[in-house]
Amino acid sequence: MNGAPIHGGFTEAELSHLLHRACETAGFRADGAVIVRGQTNAVIRLQAPPVIMKIARAGTDPGEVERTVRFVSWLMDLGFPTVPLYKRDIQPLIIDGHAITLWDYLPQPPEPVPTEALAKPLSRLHSLNQPPVALPRSDAIEAIRRSLRATTLLPEADLRFLQERADLLESKLANVQYALNPDAITQGDPHHRNALHSSEGVVLCDWDSLSISQPEWDLITIEVHCRRFGYGQAAYDNFAQAYGFDVTAWSGYHALRDLRELRMISTNARKSTYAPEKAAEVIRRVDDLRHGDHTMAWNIL
Repeated sequence: MNGAPIHGGFTEAELSHLLHRACETAGFRADGAVIVRGQTNAVIRLQAPPVIMKIARAGTDPGEVERTVRFVSWLMDLGFPTVPLYKRDIQPLIIDGHAITLWDYLPQPPEPVPTEALAKPLSRLHSLNQPPVALPRSDAIEAIRRSLRATTLLPEADLRFLQERADLLESKLANVQYALNPDAITQGDPHHRNALHSSEGVVLCDWDSLSISQPEWDLITIEVHCRRFGYGQAAYDNFAQAYGFDVTAWSGYHALRDLRELRMISTNARKSTYAPEKAAEVIRRVDDLRHGDHTMAWNIL
């Protein structure tokens, strides 16, 4: 197992090497470091100083991370509610071709961020002017196809089913009439785990999926998380009321719902190759789509 990628696409030895090199470069200590997340990036909490280190997933273009740093620096200058970069003037660190960022560590209370608290920062994000850094335009269909091409864990029948579903949704998407600003800055993956409590209120974090897109994409992501991950209908209703737009009452809801769920499945299929316990959850979700069940609870990966 030590030779298989487990956190952020890195083996234990690779991750340890990058952690120690990054700490040496920044003048930190690596002892006592704890892995917080690893499904996408390797997210590590350091003890001295208390900083979050994010090692971008193996294969990530360092230029993408540099863009994220420049964007978040702009948000910080605006006073936008984001988790702050730690020592932003030295970032990103580039170690052996891998990009690493540093963030303030914000201790969290036991209670998760309430869903409605995401409405205000998202609404503000969607209303910002264009930033002084070029952002990519979101292309969910291409992202799905790219993930499916890189997936090795799914049976051929499941892979073919998902590919055909992507084709169908692409045709449906062509007829969707958006109600909100088509050229907004979108976070790309807003949900309860990508927001944190701070001394000044709730702040957003994890800007990896940042793009120019329709705000409906962010809103549908909130709806899917409430419905699939146990937060409940009331939590979504409170969010929609606070934001001022109910994506479930919009004509494009079903197409965007199906597209968002397919992207979540395809992305996790690509990332779970070396994690059999996660692969089983991905296959369960595919079976769920086959039966058209949009109420079954999903397990967080």
